[in-house]
Amino acid sequence: MSSARGAARRTAAGTGLAVRLLLLGSIWSPVQAQLTGVLDDCLCDIESIDDFNTYKIFPKIQKLQERDYFRYYKVNLKRPCPFWADDGHCSIRDCHVEPCPESKVPIGIKAGSSNKYSKRANNTKELEDCEQANKLGAINSTLSTQSKEAFIDWARYDDSQDHFCELDDERSPDAQYVDLLLNPERYTGYKGPSAWRVWNSIYEENCFKPRSVYRPLNPLAPSRGEDDGESFYTWLEGLCLEKRVFYKLISGLHVSINLHLCANYLLEETWGKPRWGHNVKEFIHRFDPIETKGEGPRRLKNLYFLYLIELRALSKVAPYFERSFVDLYTGNVQEDAESKTLLLDIFRDTKSFPMHFDEKSMFAGDKKGAKSLKEELRLHFKNISRIMDCVGCDKCRLWGKLQTQGLGTALKILFSEKEIQNLPENSPSKGFQLTRQEIVALINAFGRLSTSIKELQNFKLLLQHTR
Repeated sequence: MSSARGAARRTAAGTGLAVRLLLLGSIWSPVQAQLTGVLDDCLCDIESIDDFNTYKIFPKIQKLQERDYFRYYKVNLKRPCPFWADDGHCSIRDCHVEPCPESKVPIGIKAGSSNKYSKRANNTKELEDCEQANKLGAINSTLSTQSKEAFIDWARYDDSQDHFCELDDERSPDAQYVDLLLNPERYTGYKGPSAWRVWNSIYEENCFKPRSVYRPLNPLAPSRGEDDGESFYTWLEGLCLEKRVFYKLISGLHVSINLHLCANYLLEETWGKPRWGHNVKEFIHRFDPIETKGEGPRRLKNLYFLYLIELRALSKVAPYFERSFVDLYTGNVQEDAESKTLLLDIFRDTKSFPMHFDEKSMFAGDKKGAKSLKEELRLHFKNISRIMDCVGCDKCRLWGKLQTQGLGTALKILFSEKEIQNLPENSPSKGFQLTRQEIVALINAFGRLSTSIKELQNFKLLLQHTR
């Protein structure tokens, strides 16, 4: 009898899902209707971003992320949470991150602090001595005194307070290289109070929002009576542009991560062979305008806004990499040359986009007030990067830290336009530098956004095919 009831329940559940799938086409329609036209706070339309990403950016950024320079990321996943005791646990084993053995990391990347610009700072002797070298001890003795002074300035700059993120100390014994291709971002089962605490702390304490204003959370969050969240959007529209942009960036990052989990979901695990793929039901749960009380489309628009911000940063930082002496050094001459060629090709595409976000519209007031506001935003974002050390799932922490650092690097670029314009052609500069860690995070974070936009199109097709 119990097996019959179980079969009946499964049949009913299957019937319910089938009915739900039949309605998916109509469910996507209101989402699609609201995901069109010009985005708020900029002059770019969603359709142009979709086409640009699909046909120009996505194929190239995927190839670039597979290259050695960008696939190995050094990160410390053992840093304690600075705000509360870690209480998160993953429900499946895929939460684990497998560090990369040192023997597998390309020799040029392992050069560490000497790997600043190019192979000129990485000859064989330096690589043998790098374990004992101090920050400057691995500099090639053939460099001029002027170049050595430039490297010293760089080292000082790396330790400055001009970052938007709390950077991991790559010299820490707990910092390890991770092969991003072997540790893909996907659903791990990490959810519940621990995950909520992370996002609540980000939104409630770092997005300038008073607690008296109710912010619509994801569908799993409890509602507050009849408040549908409109008071939040009234408050948001009353903010200055800079703080409104800040919220949209954080929301866009949250949306992007959710899309990755929906698109790379554990569908079944039989005989130890997991099957990952698109979970349409989970996508509906997070973004359907009916289930989210209209929140889904609003969130998805923030994803497009974040994409525009990081796209703009890539177009702005191009001159930094276009200098002939800047190499993506791994020790493999041919690989390095091909990687830089592909990177510069992507930069050309980013600069060709006709509807960039105009960052000059930000901090356009009096200089003193603008400087104070910029510093306030920087400190808030830096605090968010510290919250990533409170994520209880190693794989979620890895990708959260990487994507947060990538966005922080993009903001650093956008607020350093003059310094980038004044870069010397044939020597390091004092005003603007990027560490390899920042470069890897920048490209992979934008690659994740490009994937999110592409996966959104994939879900659209899946919903249409189930009619």
